[in-house]
Amino acid sequence: MISSPDLSYEKKLWIACKYIAGLDEAGRGALAGPVCVGAVILPDDNPHLSQTLSGVRDSKQLPPRKRDLLAPRIKEIARAWGIGFAAADEIDSLGIVPATRLAASRALEAMAFFPNFLLTDFRLELPELDVPQAALVKGDQRSLSIASASILAKTARDALMMGLESQYPQYGFARHKGYGTLVHRKAIANVGFSPVHRKTFQIKNSGC
Repeated sequence: MISSPDLSYEKKLWIACKYIAGLDEAGRGALAGPVCVGAVILPDDNPHLSQTLSGVRDSKQLPPRKRDLLAPRIKEIARAWGIGFAAADEIDSLGIVPATRLAASRALEAMAFFPNFLLTDFRLELPELDVPQAALVKGDQRSLSIASASILAKTARDALMMGLESQYPQYGFARHKGYGTLVHRKAIANVGFSPVHRKTFQIKNSGC
């Protein structure tokens, strides 16, 4: 059964904080391409918000076509939204956790205004920011703000990886989006890394 995120956390927080940003990442475990973070501030004064965004789920639970339909709806209804990336070379230099936090900071900087509370998916805490925040286990399945951010991050990153297909056709980025599929691992074994690969990530032995 697919879980439905709701506004339970947001409604409790809206009493004291008007601008609550949900944040989630995409591409953390990929072998190539950036890590991407989405940030979304949903309106606190829309009584039909849950119905308007009724199809919103954790992006991993949705097919690509559904995500692509939901992303513009989220952007239209949100008070503010932002998307941030950290490139493969930044991931290699900083490590995946600091690079993901860097992408999150860039997503927040891209927003029309700064939130006064952060709801993040677990493992996306931002201790360097002096902003009240809470990290939720399986947050993208529980909070509508985080689920909305998940969809923006996933659709933005997928679009970028599909755009890299023409530059690096030998890897099949449009198909697997940089994740460590057997086809992708075989391509790396045959032709080596591209400039958008994460050189520090360990590739599981595929027997190829």
